[in-house]
Amino acid sequence: MLKFSTHMGVMLVINAVLLMVMVTDMSAAPLSPTFNETQPQNDTDGKGLDALEYERYLRQVIEVLETDKNFKEKINNADIDDIRTGKIANELKFVKHNVRTKLDELKRREIDRMRTVLKEKYALERGLSPIEAEEFKEMISHMDHENPDKFETSDLEKLIKKATYDLEQMDSQRRDDFKKYEMDKEVKRRQKMNDLSDEERVAEKQAYDSMQAKHKDHEKVKHPGSKAQLEEVWEETDGLDKEDFDPKTFFKLHDTSDDGYLDLSEVMALFQKELEKVYEDSNEEDDMMEFDEEMNRMREHVMTEVDLDKDGLISLEEFLQYAQNSDFDKDDGWETLDEQQLYTEDELKSFEDELRKEEEALRQKKAELEKLRQQQEALRQRTASRSDPQRTEPPPPLEVEVPIDGGEGQSETDELIYKP
Repeated sequence: MLKFSTHMGVMLVINAVLLMVMVTDMSAAPLSPTFNETQPQNDTDGKGLDALEYERYLRQVIEVLETDKNFKEKINNADIDDIRTGKIANELKFVKHNVRTKLDELKRREIDRMRTVLKEKYALERGLSPIEAEEFKEMISHMDHENPDKFETSDLEKLIKKATYDLEQMDSQRRDDFKKYEMDKEVKRRQKMNDLSDEERVAEKQAYDSMQAKHKDHEKVKHPGSKAQLEEVWEETDGLDKEDFDPKTFFKLHDTSDDGYLDLSEVMALFQKELEKVYEDSNEEDDMMEFDEEMNRMREHVMTEVDLDKDGLISLEEFLQYAQNSDFDKDDGWETLDEQQLYTEDELKSFEDELRKEEEALRQKKAELEKLRQQQEALRQRTASRSDPQRTEPPPPLEVEVPIDGGEGQSETDELIYKP
């Protein structure tokens, strides 16, 4: 049975937070017809609110629980399944009274916060509508909403389960968002081509093909986590002799937090040098959104291979065990994104059809808003007229017939403008 150290037990939940925030910041956001690659995405305090709305609450709960030494000791003796399933939450009944009081207060504040968030959401979307009970329950699924004043065992269990579930879903959502980002780029490129003359279209295609060729012209990328790849980091980043490569020393050098584990940020930092072979921020042909996605895919691969207990951390023991594996010495290279088919033509067509529907819905909404604006303006003018009894509107112009050159039977219409 795998055992957690105190650090690992607490870090299982914390790491879910860090990973979600990290990847959300790095990956493409869901697209809309008005999507602009350069515009910042909506967030809160620079964090991905939609990815993990309860991040602050989660951190605060962990910090309070860590003040109870007995609870930390129980975590130290718990196995991994007890942590993941939330079974460890049963130990909450034994924490000190002052700890429970702090947790109660945190829960009350979190419920108030979520109510405020929901109110603001409805205010933005359709005016100050009443809070819908079912949606509110869904938003606070990380806590026991039946008891809003007390932090109970069920609260800790729900919180751990929610963080674990979100962590598992996050990479899938990130990949889907990235695919949409890539399809959006291609749709725009094709739309631009359709708007060009034949001569311009040929020139544009030549420029596009040239950019693609420049991007693909790079040194072979080593397999992430292989001995060859880590030796390159050892040599070029750490400035050490390749012949002196030592896995244990390498681990300690890159455990920058000096806590005995490689966390997600420390793992991802190992791929920076490798990906600089493919991406350069100053190069027009290199898309740094693809750089971020490439790094995340490398991180997924290495964590799958090395993180044996799946706690989101690589321990020294796990790293050394991996280094003893025969696969560690193999370098089969790495298939970069430009070598992969990220979507099919059918997927692209479906995406484009969906964009058209969204654009049409936006046009209709815009027309409705303009009609409403005109009605409000007309109402404002009528109200202003009624409130000012001194104000009189001029009558319409008077039409009279006058002869042309004095000729009989001939006339033209002329306007006599009334001037009060």
